Amino acid sequence: MADERQTGGKLARKVYEKELYRLQGELVKLQEWVRAEGKRVVVIFEGRDAAGKGGTIKRVTEYLNPRVTRIVALPAPTERERTQWYFQRYIQHLPSAGSIVLFDRSWYNRANVERVMGFCTEEEYTRFLHQCPIFERLLVEDGILLRKYWFSVSDAEQERRFRKRLADPMRSWKLSGIDVESITRWEAYSRAKDEMLIHTHIPEAPWYDVESEDKRRARINMISHLLSTIPYEDVPRPGIEIPERPPGTGYRRPPRLDNGVPDVTAGLAAD
Repeated sequence: MADERQTGGKLARKVYEKELYRLQGELVKLQEWVRAEGKRVVVIFEGRDAAGKGGTIKRVTEYLNPRVTRIVALPAPTERERTQWYFQRYIQHLPSAGSIVLFDRSWYNRANVERVMGFCTEEEYTRFLHQCPIFERLLVEDGILLRKYWFSVSDAEQERRFRKRLADPMRSWKLSGIDVESITRWEAYSRAKDEMLIHTHIPEAPWYDVESEDKRRARINMISHLLSTIPYEDVPRPGIEIPERPPGTGYRRPPRLDNGVPDVTAGLAAD
C-alpha cells in the first residue's frame, strides 16, 4: 500500500480552533487584496475520496464573501459537454478580476476517476496528460494565481471514514458507489496519481501534497501554505459610520400577514 501517513498525533481541538480562526482572518485579508488589486486566484482541491477536501474548502470559505470567492463542484458532464474540448466546461468557471475560485475536484477528474473507472478512452487520457501542462501554463502566463493541492490519506483511514459516513444519516449522501469502489481499486488510483504527477507537476504550476490522516492538521497546513504563497497585503477598508436614525414621519405598520410561520420555538422553550 502507498505510504501516505500523517506525521504527528491528532491536533488538539483548542489549538486547532484558535489557529484556524487566525488563519481565516488572514483569508479575509487575502480576499480583500484580491478584490482591490483585481487579481485572479484558482485553487484546486484533489485527492482520494474521503481525504478531507470538502471539509477544508468549508473552512476556507466560512467567513469569505460568496460574491468574491466561489466554489465550483461540477457534476458529471452532459452528452453535449462530452463532445466539447475537455477543458471547455471548466474554462467558463475561471475567475474574472478580483475573484477567487475553489475547484472541489477539477479537470483532473480525467487523470483519476475517469482513468480508473474507464469513463474515458486511452486516447482521451493520453491527450489530457499532454494538454494539461500546456493549459495550465497558459493560465499562469495570463496572470492567474494557480495553486494545486493533493490530499493524501491512508487506506485504513479512508475505510474508517467511509464506514462513519455510512452510519451517519446526515452524511450518508456523501458516500456513493464510485466512492466505495475506490477501496477495491486502491492500487489503480495510486498508479493513476503517480502518472498524473509525472506529467503535471510542473514548475509553473506544481502540486502540493497535504497529509490528511488528521483532518485538523490538514486544514491548518493547507490554509497556512496557501497564504504563504500569495504576496497579499492588508488593504485598509474605507471608514464607515452608522448614521443617526432620522425622526419618524408618521408611518404606521399595517396589520401583520395572516400566514406567518408558526412559532415552534415556543414549544421548545416550554419543554
